[in-house]
Amino acid sequence: MAEISRRAGVGMATLYRNFPGRPELLEALCVDDVDAICEAAQITDGETPGAPLEAWLRRFFVFFNKNHHVAELLKQTDDAAAFLSATRARVLAAGRPLLLAAQQTHEIREDLTLEQILQMIIAIATIHRDPGFVEPILQTALDGLRAKPRTPDTATRL
Repeated sequence: MAEISRRAGVGMATLYRNFPGRPELLEALCVDDVDAICEAAQITDGETPGAPLEAWLRRFFVFFNKNHHVAELLKQTDDAAAFLSATRARVLAAGRPLLLAAQQTHEIREDLTLEQILQMIIAIATIHRDPGFVEPILQTALDGLRAKPRTPDTATRL
């Protein structure tokens, strides 16, 4: 807290007036990003759901990449479980309609849940290399989410 106070150019009393402890400060660091990721889970009129889902998953990748250190620090505090659980629930609630819409239009595989997909994105985001190394991995994973085109043979078997 002293280092944050120094870098922010505010006194310790000011910092503690606004953030009684470390968990509150860490939560404040990512709450705007959580709000933005949840608000971004939208389908614009005229779009098929697959493209907005992919854009949202890329945004989630950037969000996690930016905030994973804060989440790790939060996990070390006693009071963070409720915040992390609520944040996870909000992100899932925001993204689930996008995924379901893309699955219903057969753009995205139906055998994966949003939890599985986000876990895959998180795993890729934890690869600590330059963006040129990680981007093809992310793109390959996103490509793998696409449903295989239905052929007449598979349509009759269903």
